[in-house]
Amino acid sequence: MESVQAIKQRFGIIGNSETLNRAIEKSIQVAPTDISVLVTGESGVGKESIPKIIHQLSHRKHNKYIAVNCGAIPEGTIDSELFGHEKGAFTGATSTRSGYFEVADGGTIFLDEVGELPLTTQVRLLRVLENGEFIKVGSSKVQKTDVRIVAATNVNMFQAIEKEKFREDLYYRLSTVDINLPPLRERQGDIHILFRKFASDFALKYKMPTVKLADAAVQLLLKHRWSGNIRQLRNVAEQVSVLEQNRNITAETLKSYLPVSGTNNLPAVIKTSKSESDFSSEREILYKVLFDMKSDLNDLKKLTMELMKNGNIKDVEKDNESLIQKIYGNNSDDDTTYEEPIKKTDVLSIPEHNTNPPEIISSQDKYHFAEEIEEEETLSLHDKELELIKKSLERHEGKRKLAAAELGISERTLYRKIKQYDL
Repeated sequence: MESVQAIKQRFGIIGNSETLNRAIEKSIQVAPTDISVLVTGESGVGKESIPKIIHQLSHRKHNKYIAVNCGAIPEGTIDSELFGHEKGAFTGATSTRSGYFEVADGGTIFLDEVGELPLTTQVRLLRVLENGEFIKVGSSKVQKTDVRIVAATNVNMFQAIEKEKFREDLYYRLSTVDINLPPLRERQGDIHILFRKFASDFALKYKMPTVKLADAAVQLLLKHRWSGNIRQLRNVAEQVSVLEQNRNITAETLKSYLPVSGTNNLPAVIKTSKSESDFSSEREILYKVLFDMKSDLNDLKKLTMELMKNGNIKDVEKDNESLIQKIYGNNSDDDTTYEEPIKKTDVLSIPEHNTNPPEIISSQDKYHFAEEIEEEETLSLHDKELELIKKSLERHEGKRKLAAAELGISERTLYRKIKQYDL
């Protein structure tokens, strides 16, 4: 078994970070087996090196190694790319095509950005992992393949599973062994070494002297967050090597090549939009307001029913003092008592102590019964309401819609009153 240092030299891996060495050790140990491996880490940390190590140290090294970027293949064609298709399976399928799993039989397939796979493709991939079987698009024939799968992703898989964007059973099949590569900011001892290596490579490539960093520039390099990791560091080294005439790079010069947003290697919380909890709290406040309104409405209905049953507003006012205060407020500074609001309601009533009762005129201005008010004065609220409904129905020959309009109530309420009084 080759040592970690030998593997680094063989595959051009630079760095002495403990976490990096541990990742390489795991790759060496798992390579002789056929166990599926999931490589995790941020974009730009060099995840593509791990599957190459695993393939070259395995018994499959003389067979094909195919790297597939799952995020770069359109959703409509990825099944065809991975599993192949039959002639005429879809528009444009002019001939039968072999997919990567058929071509790489006996070898290794590296599925980069596996977290971007569509759910339908994930089901097919799960079947390959479980029993080595797949079906071409447009075919009914089951084919077998012997492929070692190494996958990689920069997606938080547990969050993807919670959001139902990735199958949990597929995750556990892929991550039999999980190899995590650390971000560059956690490998501070490797940052300057990597920069010097890149600067030396670009000096040879562009046939110019190698750039050198001043001490202050090195400190600036180490403090930078490097959100793009090794890929970003390589990009900065190339820009400096090509554009700077002075090959001794100061901190001020280097600073002009570093993005302002990532100059400090400190954790930061930047809130760019409302979180789900913010919307949740707003919904809770709105619901509370609606429930309070509903409660007040129910109290008002209760008070109205008391008026309908008792008919004496003074008794109702006395028995429901707290309820009235809740609805209309506590006016302790004046001597006025609660007055029933005058409006059209389901109950048609005439106030007590009314020496000059008003005439009740229909909408057609043809019917009035002011002369009957005096003898109905002694009737209860229940009788008054019943009498008015009867008269209105008789006047309109039982037509509920016209009667309801005359009484100032809805047709539905009138229908309920008719049932209530058995008219």
